[in-house]
Amino acid sequence: MKMMMKLLLFLCGVLWVSADVLHESLWIIGCSDSDGEDTYTLDGEELWYADFKKGKGVISVPPFVDHITCAGCYEQAVGYQQICRSNLKNSRIGMKDIPDENDAPSGLVIYPRDDVELGEKNILICHVSGFYPAPVNVSWTRNGQKVTEGTSINVPFPSKDNTFTQISRLQFVPQIGDIYSCTVEHLALEEPQTRTWDVEMDNPQSGPGPAIFCGVGLTVGLLGVAVGTFFLIKGNECS
Repeated sequence: MKMMMKLLLFLCGVLWVSADVLHESLWIIGCSDSDGEDTYTLDGEELWYADFKKGKGVISVPPFVDHITCAGCYEQAVGYQQICRSNLKNSRIGMKDIPDENDAPSGLVIYPRDDVELGEKNILICHVSGFYPAPVNVSWTRNGQKVTEGTSINVPFPSKDNTFTQISRLQFVPQIGDIYSCTVEHLALEEPQTRTWDVEMDNPQSGPGPAIFCGVGLTVGLLGVAVGTFFLIKGNECS
């Protein structure tokens, strides 16, 4: 597994079968000198994560899924960050002569979450994949003007090839003639990558975005019957 001396990542996984469907639960712990990550996931979708900047845990399942709780999870996450940073210090000593590996994003697409209706609230999604190390920096523009209100980005999610994926979102109201763009910055890029989306050119059959979203929608649909495995992860914690 790739490992930068500035970043340390641990994965704890559980595989289980429900209704003849194989599911994968992951518990992700990561740290650097300035940031940290502690996230529970099911089939690639976040269930819970620790927001260390706000000092709390965040339930991130959709609102139509039964509410879940994770008492004590944030305090546990804070404790694991201390352990992670201690291990990071030791890893730097052992890996001091190993050069860093940097992979620029290999995938960047922008697409609306819902079918576009003029004047109706929607969400633009900027899907960034195939990069290492994490994270990327994503910025948005509307008609050439930088937009910060209504933007968000999820925590980096590890892929099976040891690269990362991140998804940034922008809340917007479609208007004819509006042009939106998301720009991605990463230390492996010589210059930022940008993708644009035009309200007038929206066509749900013309790009990979809808296919990606349909896959995500299928996964989210499974959460309604599988969310109980959130607690199974905690019973199979990695040492």
